[in-house]
Amino acid sequence: MIVFDLRCAGDHVFEAWFSSSSAYESQRERGLIVCPICGGSEIEKAVMAPRVGAKGNSLPAAPAKPDIKALIHAVASAQAAALKDSRWVGGNFASEARAIHLGEKPETLIHGQATRAEAEALAEEGVPIAPLLVPIVPPESLN
Repeated sequence: MIVFDLRCAGDHVFEAWFSSSSAYESQRERGLIVCPICGGSEIEKAVMAPRVGAKGNSLPAAPAKPDIKALIHAVASAQAAALKDSRWVGGNFASEARAIHLGEKPETLIHGQATRAEAEALAEEGVPIAPLLVPIVPPESLN
């Protein structure tokens, strides 16, 4: 298979695949190739950049793999710093967050647990919340 960049009389450029150059020529002469944008059938090859292979004695450099452990550690550290001045409210998170948002309780930073439904309801009500990216162990579960 071979791919060509083609151009119609309307100056639209598009790609098309053919089994060979002669297959392209045959289909073009019979008017079987049409522009997918305007439907025009006056088609010619567009200028294409040549594909130049790498030197035979060199391998392409492998992309650097991210250090996943370092990324998780960085996220965990940032999250821990953000939670340092936050109060754990456990499973009461939704009601506490809503009460703070409505001014029924003093504004303070809190974190806790909420179900997906509770989190979606808070978001719909305009309560500013954000999920924790790294799971935390609730204080009551610590030994």
